[in-house]
Amino acid sequence: MIYTDIKKVIVTLNIENLSTERESLLQPLIEFIQKKKNNKQDIRLNFICTHNSRRSHLSQIWAQVMASHYSIKNVFCYSGGTEATAMFPMVAETLIDTGFKINTLSEGKNPVYAIKYSDNEHPVICFSKTYDDAFNPSAEFAAIMTCSNADVGCPFISGAEKRIPITFEDPKTFDNTPLQKEKYHERSIQIATEFCYVFSQIK
Repeated sequence: MIYTDIKKVIVTLNIENLSTERESLLQPLIEFIQKKKNNKQDIRLNFICTHNSRRSHLSQIWAQVMASHYSIKNVFCYSGGTEATAMFPMVAETLIDTGFKINTLSEGKNPVYAIKYSDNEHPVICFSKTYDDAFNPSAEFAAIMTCSNADVGCPFISGAEKRIPITFEDPKTFDNTPLQKEKYHERSIQIATEFCYVFSQIK
């Protein structure tokens, strides 16, 4: 069971209000997941952003949660960057505020986090890494480009079956401003809403 506080957030997401433009951006991902499910194959999704610090982690986590919420089996979500930095602390804070439980597995310049959304599911392991890191799949995955810089900077992702740009505005713009907390929450909810829509379409 997904934690109650996260469930409460999911039921408030308004997937009916997505724009036609966003729905069309999400459609190739829906088709990729549906085809894999129809063929009884594992569904591997690697969310890629420049620094693997904010949007790609939020996407990885929410996609994994929504797969569980809609009981879509054999979904494995990953994230990576064109370079490795660290998961930005405000991402963890935003997730904790939403009901996730986070264990820090290792500290240092690039901490490793185990992010739990359910007592009975594997935690999502999050740390900053390049998209082709050994931790990530090397073949039979969809590469989802979550920022325009990575989309432009990585025209080719080795091993990806499909490359799908689904870009989000960077909450980093609001770092160290009075709006920081609000804007990270807003971006997290947008990402949650869009992946809720994606997995709601899988038959």
